[in-house]
Amino acid sequence: MPILSRRTAADRMERTSPDAALVPLLDEFPMGRRNTDSAGRTLGRNFPGARSGLFETCANPSCDSGWLHLWRSRSTPIFEGGWNCSPECTAIRMHAAVRREMDGRGSSQESYRHRIPLGLVMLEQGWISSSQLRKALDAQKAAGSGRLGHWLIRQQGISEQLVTKALGLQWSCPVLPLGFHDAEALAPAMPRLFVDAFGALPLRLAASQLLYLGFEDRLDAVLALAVERMTGLRVESGLVQGSLFRPAHTRMLKTSFPPVELVEAVSEPAVVHVLARAIERVRPVESRLVRVHDCLWLRMWRRRQHGPLPATENVEDLICSIGA
Repeated sequence: MPILSRRTAADRMERTSPDAALVPLLDEFPMGRRNTDSAGRTLGRNFPGARSGLFETCANPSCDSGWLHLWRSRSTPIFEGGWNCSPECTAIRMHAAVRREMDGRGSSQESYRHRIPLGLVMLEQGWISSSQLRKALDAQKAAGSGRLGHWLIRQQGISEQLVTKALGLQWSCPVLPLGFHDAEALAPAMPRLFVDAFGALPLRLAASQLLYLGFEDRLDAVLALAVERMTGLRVESGLVQGSLFRPAHTRMLKTSFPPVELVEAVSEPAVVHVLARAIERVRPVESRLVRVHDCLWLRMWRRRQHGPLPATENVEDLICSIGA
């Protein structure tokens, strides 16, 4: 069941038939992301809305309208670095983008990878004894809930720092310090729903190029990749000690995030319709689409971005899931 099913907006949807032909997107990455060549080398990064030239041609390769749409502004709407000359061209490009994202489901980045159980990691490192491990496992089984680390801390007196360190070894990731956490400045990195649903905590920016993303007991590589693609920043994921993570996460959820619309669509054509209609309504200076698990995340910039993250009031998010 989609994670957004409890907040459906299907009554706002209108069914549309898919376009007769799917047009592949342009090979270049959207503006604002790290552009790379065929060898994967970084070519540079521009902020969203930074465009040059007074005359734009439609980014839909199959568009044959020429200069018929003289009434339409050539500065907006922009989707993934290209101007759309008409709502029809917006829908065609959005159709291709949705297909690109949906075809990525079940990729290797989401495939299950076996991890050594936490107890064996700690036993191997000599941080707990076999007796402590057995007693913690028995307590976990008897309670029917709680992670092993919780019972090692609560029942066997193992330090929380040591359990977090072991989790870092289990996930092959660093343990990140919390330090001074500016929740308000980091809120534009992702919608509040993702912070809440996926247990994520944007921690800090480094050199305006690197975003540290913290989790309490397990990483979410899919979310990290989506944030990286959306922001154009390199994302480094790691674990944060639970007693520090939980209050910071609660404060983060109370801060002001960019406005968001949540939609559950009944079909893929309906998804295309609602996303394309949103772009035509907002007429953003830039917009991008990425997938986060079973959701599609559309971000629209109302004004040009001048820093590594946009101002909260300058972007609008739309999160869409496809119902069964």
